[in-house]
Amino acid sequence: QLQAFGEGLVQAGGSLRLSCAASRLTFSTYAMGWFRQAPGKEREFVAAVTRSGGNTYYADSVKGRFIISRDNAKNMVTLQMNSTKPEDTAVYYCAAEVRYYGISYNWKTYNYWGQGTQVTVSS
Repeated sequence: QLQAFGEGLVQAGGSLRLSCAASRLTFSTYAMGWFRQAPGKEREFVAAVTRSGGNTYYADSVKGRFIISRDNAKNMVTLQMNSTKPEDTAVYYCAAEVRYYGISYNWKTYNYWGQGTQVTVSS
């Protein structure tokens, strides 16, 4: 029900855009998040957006560099990754959580997940 696009290799300092398309969901009732998992590490919160798109939240490690946005008419959420760093290398997952307001930083509370897309930032 969630499909992510945009995996790739980028040089440090470059930009990459990830997208996630939702199907068979009442998209506007879900908060949407992006998480990532590097080899040997736990899955971590990257960014999330409330179901209306009115509020966004970021991990400190990506704040000021990444931008999350959503288009409820198109059932899409995107993650614009700018000023990338080698430590951004990971598999990125989009996720959807049924939530009336706010977002969750805890990946365990999300209901649906995309398949994961590899992002590699070379130094």
